[in-house]
Amino acid sequence: MRLRLLREQAPTEKRVALVPKGVERLSKNGCQVFVDLNAGVGSGIKNEAYESAGAQIITEADQADQVQADLVVSVGHTWAPKGSEPDKGDNNKPSEVFVGVFDPLWAPERAKEHAKAGITTFSLDLVPRITRAQSMDVLSSMATIAGYEAVLLAAGRLPQMFPLMMTAAGTLAPAKVLVLGAGVAGLTAIGTARRLGGVVDAYDVRSEAAEQIRSLGARALEIAPSTNEDAKPTTDKSGYAAVQSEDKAQTQREMLASYVADADVVITTAAVPGRRSPLLVTTEMVEGMSEGSIVVDLAAERGGNCELTKPDQEVNHNGVTILGPTDLTSKCARHSSQMFSGNLVAFLEHLAPDGTIDVRLDDEILSAMLVAHQGEIVHEAVAAALSEKDS
Repeated sequence: MRLRLLREQAPTEKRVALVPKGVERLSKNGCQVFVDLNAGVGSGIKNEAYESAGAQIITEADQADQVQADLVVSVGHTWAPKGSEPDKGDNNKPSEVFVGVFDPLWAPERAKEHAKAGITTFSLDLVPRITRAQSMDVLSSMATIAGYEAVLLAAGRLPQMFPLMMTAAGTLAPAKVLVLGAGVAGLTAIGTARRLGGVVDAYDVRSEAAEQIRSLGARALEIAPSTNEDAKPTTDKSGYAAVQSEDKAQTQREMLASYVADADVVITTAAVPGRRSPLLVTTEMVEGMSEGSIVVDLAAERGGNCELTKPDQEVNHNGVTILGPTDLTSKCARHSSQMFSGNLVAFLEHLAPDGTIDVRLDDEILSAMLVAHQGEIVHEAVAAALSEKDS
């Protein structure tokens, strides 16, 4: 198997999909790895490190075009080489496979481009939430980084320290932190804020998350509006958060308002696959916060959990700062790349258990992540999202 590692093209993207340790592991299994020149420079990885691990560096653009790779991997770069045609042959032996993260439920037009180019495409952000796939769960890995970085970002901007301090000049009260959403990013934010000495409250629409919140030393807010919606599941069949009704969401916002007003820092992490970020913090709620307070919205890329959020911009509203960073994982590129690479290698070993790519359509992991194959979009949810956008 011949694998090509792309250098990321986005100006703010410093991560790389595969680190030298991953290259070494794949090479030992018979994989021939080609790496774009300076692919790891943003993560502090030199070309020589890849060469030492057994990779061959692609030094020029024309040389890259000549590399006939069976498999192309990337963090988020779309891949559609010139002259590609859909492969209508043996469905277990695709001519070329692309593996990356391109959020096809939110931006299904990318999947359409891959299908048109005849690329068999797997999106790592579609990994099912099952035990066998935990080692491949890129979303959880990146959420861990984002949750940690969000707290550091807030701590650096808050006009006070996080811990309680008893000093000769008086007692300094600890920062009050509210985390909305207790998935991986939220739980990491809770743990980080607690380690910095903050007093943390947290809320998640999923009742089962309360125990996890308490296990980290935070207070789990008991907000259970009595509506007919309560009986509906809060997660979908894949284990991700499900869309809540507007009536229930409005009731939750009303019950959260006093906690938001009392917080020095609010960190929001709620997301629903393929949908706009749920609105958790309204303008009115922000206006109830004290001057100098901070909101860090990790859902900014899809509209934000806060009504005032603007992606990658700082908004000041009545003295409250609202931050909507979308590149926190890139800012921690070394560890992000290390975790991404570990997830990717685990997936590739599942995709090619004997060193040869085997697209097993009856495999629950591969079928859940397969987006385009033989010139067609084969993922039902992605196809539905594309039809919805085209209509």
